[in-house]
Amino acid sequence: MKFAFILDPLEQLKAYKDSSIAMMRAAARRGHEVFAIQREALIWEAGTVSARCHALSVSDFDHAWYIPGPEQSLPLTAFDAVLMRQDPPFDFEYVTATWLLERAMQAGARIFNHPVGIRDHSEKLAITEFPQFAPPTRVACLAADINAFIDAHGDTILKPLDGMGGSQIFRVRADDPNRNVIIETLTQMETRTIMAQAYLPAIKEGDKRVLIIGGQVIPYSLARIPMAGETRGNLAAGGRGVAMPLTDGERAIAEHLAPILWQRGLLIVGLDLIGERLTEINVTSPTCMVEITDQTGFDVPGVVIDTLEEVCA
Repeated sequence: MKFAFILDPLEQLKAYKDSSIAMMRAAARRGHEVFAIQREALIWEAGTVSARCHALSVSDFDHAWYIPGPEQSLPLTAFDAVLMRQDPPFDFEYVTATWLLERAMQAGARIFNHPVGIRDHSEKLAITEFPQFAPPTRVACLAADINAFIDAHGDTILKPLDGMGGSQIFRVRADDPNRNVIIETLTQMETRTIMAQAYLPAIKEGDKRVLIIGGQVIPYSLARIPMAGETRGNLAAGGRGVAMPLTDGERAIAEHLAPILWQRGLLIVGLDLIGERLTEINVTSPTCMVEITDQTGFDVPGVVIDTLEEVCA
């Protein structure tokens, strides 16, 4: 089979931990062909979405993990599956890519995650569909509404709706002398909507990433445990990743969401849970496959390829 991956620039990827590279390696080990596409190389003309791409020979060497073949221009229907794996920011260019990928699907291409599913699932706001699993949360733009939430809960987390890797996440207590300037900064003087959530003390035990692959709940999470004095567990913010079996509560949430999200064409989903409360549903380029596989022996990238082989047969 031929699998294409829409990726960030290859030289920027960290091969020792990158989930997309792990999936490409798993596919190549089974004899499948893998191709790399840059988002800006997508082209629509005369009813066809195509892209300039490179076939890759991939290896297990992290410092020289691929050898690119000559550049080709191929319609996306030439591949058995195309995986959209570019990291945010989820800006207008990202949205444009989902529109182009949607056109490709209408022509018969298989795209994962489904471009409509990506576009419709804000990774922060998606939890509003499942409030029974979320911590106390308020989404608002005006300072008075955010301040009222802080006063009600006393200890809160404020974050933008378009960040990743722990960027611009603030813990704000009711007596914080900087709370007004933090709100002004995050809302850009009441012109940008943000999210406020009650602070969950269980963050000390880790912000857990739970992966769902093709509607199958992976039985291990990666607990991203904050550094001392830090409230963010994100690995990009210095958190320490520890794989552990799912708790009954985590599994119950994941099993509830799994069939719903898979029905929407979301092949790879990363739930974020703190203290068995759902804080985010990540669908753009969920990670942590390598850490879970290395620490538990459970082959998460292999589950992705299993699923692709099944749905593309």
